[in-house]
This record gives sequence, C-alpha cells and structure tokens, in this order.
Amino acid sequence: MTGTMSDEVTYRRATQDDYDDVVAFTKDTWADRDGSDYIPRIYHDWLEEEDEYDQQYTCVAEVDGQVVSIAQTVLLSTREAWCQGMRTDPDYRGQAIGRELTHEMWDWAREQGATVARNMVFSWNMMGLGHSRGVGFGPATEFRWMHPEPDSAAEGPLDTTDDPNVAWNYWTDCDARDHLTGLGLAMDESWAVVELRPGLFERAAENQMLAAVTSDSGVRGVTYRVRDYERENEEGEPKTWAEYGVAGWDDLDAARELVAAVKRDAASLDADHVRVLIPETVEYVSDASLLRAGISDEPDFVMAADLTADYRGQFGSR
Repeated sequence: MTGTMSDEVTYRRATQDDYDDVVAFTKDTWADRDGSDYIPRIYHDWLEEEDEYDQQYTCVAEVDGQVVSIAQTVLLSTREAWCQGMRTDPDYRGQAIGRELTHEMWDWAREQGATVARNMVFSWNMMGLGHSRGVGFGPATEFRWMHPEPDSAAEGPLDTTDDPNVAWNYWTDCDARDHLTGLGLAMDESWAVVELRPGLFERAAENQMLAAVTSDSGVRGVTYRVRDYERENEEGEPKTWAEYGVAGWDDLDAARELVAAVKRDAASLDADHVRVLIPETVEYVSDASLLRAGISDEPDFVMAADLTADYRGQFGSR
C-alpha cells in the first residue's frame, strides 16, 4: 500500500511497541550494498527513559496507527544536537513526512538550548544526501577513515606527549581543524562528531589515549582515542574495535609518529580493527596511503543546520 497526502500524520516519541513497524521498513535499507541497517539491531537500546527526555528524542511519524518514519536527535553539548537514524517507509516518501519529522527533532533540540544540529551521511548514499539537503541541512565537512594495523613494536621518528595543553595548542591552529571546522568524534555518542574543546582532550588523556607529536620545532600533530568496544562480525565471532576521534599532522614525519602511536595503543587493547578519522584532503589521504596506514574506499559527509534560523518558513511545514 502507498500512503497519500490525505492520511493524517501524528508525530510523537517512539515506544518499544513501535519495534515491528520500524523493522518492517528498515530491515532492507541498504540491501543493494550487502549491508544491513543498524536500527533493528539497536532499537530497544536506543529508546530513552523518562529521565533522559531532556537529553535525547527518538521521534516517529504514525499514519493510521502504523509507524512510517523514525529519527533521533541527541544533545552532544549545551549547543550541539546530533541527528541520526533518519528513515522513512518507501511507500511514504515524497510526502514531506521525513522533513516534518526532522523539524520536530529540531524544535525539540532548540527548546533544550541547541543552536546547531548536525548529521552524517555516507558519500555513496545519494538518497540520504538529497534528503538531508531537502530538509534544511547544509554541507559542513568531509572526512575519511584511516585503518592502521595494531603493532606493539611500531616506532616513529619523533616523540609524543599526553599533555592536553600541548595537544590543544596544536589543535587550535592546524589545517585539520580548519578543514573539519573544529569537529572530531564525540566520546559519548558513537558515529557522532562534536566541536572539540580542551575538556575533551583532558578526558582522553585521563580515560582513553591522547598523543601530541613533539619535536625541537614544536608540536606537530595530535590524535586521541574515543572508545574501544567488542562487536560480533558476520560469522558471529567477537572482534575488538578501537576508534580514534581525529588525527592531524604537519608533515610525513609527524604522520609516521601518530600512526605508530595509534598502532601501539591499539595493540595494547588487543584490537582487531582500528578506525581513525582524518580530513578528506588530497594531502591527508595520500600521506596515509604512502605510509600504508589503510584508507577507507569512500569519504563520509557531515551536514549542519542553523537552529536559530526560520527553517520551517524556509523549508515548509505541515
């Protein structure tokens, strides 16, 4: 059945009872790329308890008692909202339901004090890119993943320190920060980017890993780990992942030192897979390739929306 514009649409907070409807239109989201959508797997864990209602909002659109669209926004800081999992039943696309659902999320985020909302879209996801632009997100930045192999014996030509002040001194005036508009992976929300602040580097140094490359000429690079976790692969085998929130460097020697630091740190975790966010530029990607540090096939895009603007007036409303 295909929905029509005459159907009455209700927008509300998602419940556990919506699971079957959501799975029905998300289970084959990326079937053409031999990849499964993560939403059916994490749906029940995704929903917020009542005491978290001011921290995140999982919203659905319902037509005649059937859920046909879903999305979630999470507060990453006092001014930043992260939007994710935006999906609409193919039978109900083209009716502005996804746009209105997004604006419902933005309304909630603005009520909590957020002034910017961001999301991430795989560069190959043409439908997702078009939807993001259509609802009011604009281009922000792009990045790629570096995948160095863990190696406890890895060595570089320079030195590193875990001093967060040294790391912050580098980050405030480096090309990576400029390209990424100051963004790096968030610690408290997977697959989310956040504006980096000194406190995040302090947390990384204390609880995860922080490495700033030092030399006689000053600080020349930085990276930090956001998390490590275990996840089963397609064969059901548990594998350990280590994720690093950003890597920025001034030159090849600094890159060599950072890659070596990541390899040693990942080896200390017995990690099977490593993922490091780097700017999507010719220099960074070719440096990583030259160092045989492993590069993902395609970049990812970050989009952003100004929540102080009249987005309903610009992009329409129900």
